[in-house]
Amino acid sequence: MDNFKDLYGVGYQPSPPSLDQSLTGETTLNSTLSGDSFAYCRTNSEVSAFSEPADDNSSLSETPSPVCWPIKKSPSQAILSRLGMRQQKHFTNDKPGEQEPVDLELEMMKERFSKLLLGEDMSGSGKGVCTAVTISNAITNLYASLFGQHLKLEPLHPEKKSMWKREMNCLLSVCDYIVEFNPVAQNLQEGTPVEVMTSRPRLDIYINLPALRKLDAMLIDILESFKETEFWYVEQGSMSGNSRHTGSFRRIAHPERKEEKWWLPVPCVSPGGLSEKARKHLRHKRDCASQIHKAAMAINGSILAEMEIPDTYMASLPKCGRASIGDVMYRYMWTADKFSPDYLLDCLNINSEHEALELADRVEASMYTWRRKACMSHSKSSWDMVKDLMSETDRSDKNHVLAERSESLLFSLKQRYPELSQTTLDTSKIQYNTDVGQAILESYSRVLEGLAFNIVAWTEDVLFVDKSMKNQN
Repeated sequence: MDNFKDLYGVGYQPSPPSLDQSLTGETTLNSTLSGDSFAYCRTNSEVSAFSEPADDNSSLSETPSPVCWPIKKSPSQAILSRLGMRQQKHFTNDKPGEQEPVDLELEMMKERFSKLLLGEDMSGSGKGVCTAVTISNAITNLYASLFGQHLKLEPLHPEKKSMWKREMNCLLSVCDYIVEFNPVAQNLQEGTPVEVMTSRPRLDIYINLPALRKLDAMLIDILESFKETEFWYVEQGSMSGNSRHTGSFRRIAHPERKEEKWWLPVPCVSPGGLSEKARKHLRHKRDCASQIHKAAMAINGSILAEMEIPDTYMASLPKCGRASIGDVMYRYMWTADKFSPDYLLDCLNINSEHEALELADRVEASMYTWRRKACMSHSKSSWDMVKDLMSETDRSDKNHVLAERSESLLFSLKQRYPELSQTTLDTSKIQYNTDVGQAILESYSRVLEGLAFNIVAWTEDVLFVDKSMKNQN
């Protein structure tokens, strides 16, 4: 259950998970994402295998057939071979040691391409998920397989670093073909002005993808800067006070390290503490990672806001917004002359991230319930609806006022707890999204957001241990 809690911090459950390859080309059967590497990620896509790897040496004709008919290689077999299909060898004179060498990287790319086409449905019956969800899961699974066990402030393994760049370049290459047409004025040879439609990258991809690539490179550089450090890690042991972070609710563990994540590596410093140079370096990298985290979070929030609200979520909304938030909150939101969301949050006395996330779900559901009622009450004609929405009388409508106040309450809640996990609406948008470009941008920004948060938490852990050691001295 502890591992599940760590994973649930990142949000929605994916479609039947895809099969990921490890660095040696073997099948990753069950990648356990433990520790603070996923203490904050805002979606959940477990890494597991769907099927066992095929054995190239196995064939239906390992033993000679009673009747050894001569077999000729047909043109169709050659075509299938060029398409990458593994042919069963039916020749009786094959020897066990005579097999062509297998290119592991090529086989891995074949497998990923096949899963994108199949929608992660290995039966090939067309029951797989859409391409957008498949690519989103692929990015999340790739991050989990490479960074899931990276729990320290140290450079990423060279092979993992190379695999991360190679795989992400392959997945992000889809964006090169997501374009929009734009009219451009040109002049013909005789000087006649004409308007020609030219293609360019879609606006959201053109703006956000280069920024995400830059944030990605900056995070890798931050990890690379910790090659030689004045601190180290121990796999097991106790420290005289060690700060652990879970979302936005931070607590200090006891010296005995009696907490659920006792297996995580513990940062250690010398009795004299860190030097001023090392301490300054840690603070600088922490501030850089914090800014990257805010940037990735802003991009992720903007992409989620642009996604369409699924019909299933709208159908699941309660008929009355009051039933969603409760009588106490409803009375204050409606009767207060000057509504203060911060005052309401102080009165609610939220003690855990689970309570904050539950409140965010209820407030968001009530907001869309009142918005739907406000639209239904003004559904006369298109022009009448526009005039009503722009009029002052519409501003005083009860449903409109409650929707605005619930929106401000949800905004204040997310500002107070910026590391809050994704709400039910956000996970529904990711699950039912069909836009490939939005799926790539959302998943890419989400995993970078999680990595940046982890780096901030790791640096604060080391600084806390250093401060504790100085206080002891």
